[in-house]
Parts: sequence; structure tokens; C-alpha cells
Amino acid sequence: MNIEELLSDKEQKPKAKTGTLSRWLLDQKISADDLVTFAGTAKDPAKATCIEALEFATKQKPAIAGQKCFQFVTQSLTAKAPRVKWESAKVIGNIAHLFPGKLDEAIKNLLDNSEHEGTVVRWSAAFALGEILKLKTKHTKNLLPVMEAICKREEKNSIRKIYLDAIKKAVK
Repeated sequence: MNIEELLSDKEQKPKAKTGTLSRWLLDQKISADDLVTFAGTAKDPAKATCIEALEFATKQKPAIAGQKCFQFVTQSLTAKAPRVKWESAKVIGNIAHLFPGKLDEAIKNLLDNSEHEGTVVRWSAAFALGEILKLKTKHTKNLLPVMEAICKREEKNSIRKIYLDAIKKAVK
């Protein structure tokens, strides 16, 4: 069974498909580049499932994501579909440490998503921005005051807490 066959299988539930794809990634039956190539032309629901599988896999093994994957999820932050945005942000949170010198576009897109009307999109952007801030890269100086401002305007405590935790760890 390949990626296309799996995702078009009506017998399997979406979570099972995500689990299978992430196992394939972790077991090296497919590469992150293969999944990104497929997702690049897929419709939003299939694309989001592919990105969610990347998120699960990169949580365990961030190194499976290469440059192509990083660029894909960075671009996907600008997608119209909220699920594509939030899954992409979670992948970036998992792999940002692998690309410390290439975070400019990801940060810009994540900051845009920090103002999204969807709570999950904002939560995921906060997670990724927090992970980037904790890296203490050249971006920290500019990102810190921006994140403090976002924190002040964010109405959801759960999201505000993510920013506050990251800010505390970054200033230590």
C-alpha cells in the first residue's frame, strides 16, 4: 500500500491513517520528502493528515525532517485551511532547532497566525514561537518583545501560558 492508497481507503478512520503514515516515517518505509511531495499536490484534508503524521513522527525523531520538509511546512503556515496551519506550526515547533539560521519566514508566518481567529491555530503558533524563542538564536532579541505584546492581547489563558513559559525560559 502506498500513501495515495492509504489516504483514499474508506475503511480506515483518519486517526488510523495518520498513525500508519507516522509509523512509515519512523520505520523509514517512506521519507519525509516522499510525504511532502505527495502532500504538495493533495487536497487540504489529505495534506493536513500528511502534516499531522509528520508532526507525530518529528516529535519522536526530529531529524527525519530535512530542508524540503521544513520549507513545505513553513509555506503551509499560509494555507487557507486552519488544520493545515496548525499541524504545520506543530512540525516547526518540533524541528526548528535543526534550522536555526533559516527561521525568518517561519517566524513571519507564525506571527501572522498568532492573530488568527481560530484558537487551535493561535495555540500552535504559540507553541512553535515558544520553541523558537527557547533556542536563543539571533531572533530572540526581536521576538521577545513581540511575544510579550502578543501575550498581553491574547484572551485565552492556555495560549498566554505557552508564551509566558517560553519567555521565562528564554530570559534565564
